[in-house]
Amino acid sequence: MTQKITALSSNLIETMGVKKSFKKSDHQDLLVLEDVNFILRENEIVALLGKSGSGKSTLMRIISGLIPATAGEVIYLGKPVNGPVKGMAMVFQNFALLPWLTVLQNVELGLEALGVSKSERRARAIEAIDVIGLDGFESAYPKELSGGMSQRVGFARALVVDPTVLLMDEPFSALDVLTADNLRSDLLDLWQEKKTHIKGIICVTHNIEEAAILADRILIFGADPGYIKDDLAVDLPRPRNAQDPKFRKLVDEIYTLMTTPSADRISVAGVRYKTIGLGFRLPYVEISELTGFMEALDSPDYQDRVDLPELAEDLQLNVDDLFHIIEALEIMRFAYVSKGDIELTGAGKLFAQADILRRKQIFAAHLLSYVPLARHIRRVLDERPEHVASEDRFLRELEDYLSQEAAEEVLKIVIEWGRYAEIFAYDYNTGILSLENPE
Repeated sequence: MTQKITALSSNLIETMGVKKSFKKSDHQDLLVLEDVNFILRENEIVALLGKSGSGKSTLMRIISGLIPATAGEVIYLGKPVNGPVKGMAMVFQNFALLPWLTVLQNVELGLEALGVSKSERRARAIEAIDVIGLDGFESAYPKELSGGMSQRVGFARALVVDPTVLLMDEPFSALDVLTADNLRSDLLDLWQEKKTHIKGIICVTHNIEEAAILADRILIFGADPGYIKDDLAVDLPRPRNAQDPKFRKLVDEIYTLMTTPSADRISVAGVRYKTIGLGFRLPYVEISELTGFMEALDSPDYQDRVDLPELAEDLQLNVDDLFHIIEALEIMRFAYVSKGDIELTGAGKLFAQADILRRKQIFAAHLLSYVPLARHIRRVLDERPEHVASEDRFLRELEDYLSQEAAEEVLKIVIEWGRYAEIFAYDYNTGILSLENPE
């Protein structure tokens, strides 16, 4: 059975100017979301798509009323959301089942919290378990269930409260590919056959094909802070075939939108490169990933320009890993992306074809030229008489821009890159950076 996108009648949820920041210190906030505006309409599935750290899950918690917005507001069925509201239910990435309760008891939990009588909640829980395909497992304990079955319990627990809006925060990401495909298909069957009273779904994902399979609209998020970069309508009938040329064209369009250069670029010889500041949150990418990726791009298997969806499939990379590697290569001027394709720069090709020593020299030159933190560390070490400094000194500087966790991650990756390039040395036990092995 196919389903054409129907005319949408009314607004279920509206976010208006939503902003969220978290306190870092007495004098500084960390801005996570800024000026997020969108509408969920009746009979619509909306996917929130973006790399990790773009604020998608934070937005979901604001919409559900679990945390407040710093500014702006969320409207549900015409009324402001100031806390958890009846009519919205959420399915999380982790199954969050209580191990000492049976499947039936886990599903009943939400109804019990709402004060529903024992007989009614038992009947409703059994019905939800049947709808989600777990009949026969009512008396099973979580330890007896596979990952897919455990997530089905999570769906049943959400459905049993009879929600109008279902919120899903990466509900399939902890599952293997086949199990995730199966559960997605079952969810779409429930949606299309109107087996529940759900009128709208919002799903957070970082899987591009998942968004293309599920959604009527895809909101593509930019990061630092999170914002809606693009709002893409999906006009494909269901069920959608991942091998259909129209579907592949949609996936390619999403890749193009996600890699379209933003304002933080400069143009060099007609190519727009990403530029960063000292406190930029660098992608956490290991040297082996960068070198392996450049070697793959330079192999005879590909022409100069490579289609990103094709590359992701060939290298078995999820979207987060793929975009982190791409971002690192663009920052270092080893590759650039245009219209959903990636191509090595001249320096990237030289690196891929060089021996180990020459690779280190090329990497060092680019690291000092294009990564301000690496250049700053080396300058401090050069200027000090003993050529040493504690990592804590640089960590404190980064915490002026980033959370403590993000600052530690950024410093860790720059130290790894710097050691590989031999622009400085590092003692893990003491946390001391030095020019112990100078050029």
